[in-house]
Amino acid sequence: MSAAFDTLKLSSAQIAWRAAQDMEDGAYVNLGIGFPEMIAKFQPEGRDVVYHTENGVLGFGEAPAAGEEDWDLINAGKKAITLKPGAAFFHHADSFAMVRGGHLDLAVLGAYQVAENGDLANWSTGKGGVPAVGGAMDLVHGARRVAVVTDHVTRKGEPKLLKRCALPLTGLGCVTRVYTSLAVIDVEDGRFVLREKLPQLSFEDLQSVTGAELKIHGDVADLAVPEL
Repeated sequence: MSAAFDTLKLSSAQIAWRAAQDMEDGAYVNLGIGFPEMIAKFQPEGRDVVYHTENGVLGFGEAPAAGEEDWDLINAGKKAITLKPGAAFFHHADSFAMVRGGHLDLAVLGAYQVAENGDLANWSTGKGGVPAVGGAMDLVHGARRVAVVTDHVTRKGEPKLLKRCALPLTGLGCVTRVYTSLAVIDVEDGRFVLREKLPQLSFEDLQSVTGAELKIHGDVADLAVPEL
């Protein structure tokens, strides 16, 4: 991807902010380790989203201020968390019973690759990579919906959104929406459907850095986010 794209693309915080705007009031949501954890910071005012972490907490909030961490309170990524009123603690097995029992409305994960049919690869970078699938395989098939937050391309400028994943799969046909540094894209009927894109970016330029055909059904909205 050219330097011009680098100056246009959203930051990780801006992608997380955009994903947070779609969190429904009263939803039970699991945020994956790493990048997706940022979403809790941007929960819209007045909206009650109940965040779940598979190590056994329901109802956590954003990260505490530096120096105010309580290291008995961590998420699955071993990051310090705060608690909201009514938060609950439970056994690891009970946590996965929630996941596998279909009690989560949404799981948000990072990705190395997403295929146009909704396949997800997010745990191995291939030869020399460190296998760390964690609870992701349970989450992608236990949650009612799965969304992905990711840069649109790799550090080498190669597409992350592909016709087929080349890396080992986390789940088959599980992804429903992708929030990238350039666009918001749904997975519908085995195809990528463009919903929003950066207004400075032409459809042709976006397609050039996407490894599968982008479909358009209706209007494509501008992907507008604040400076963060």
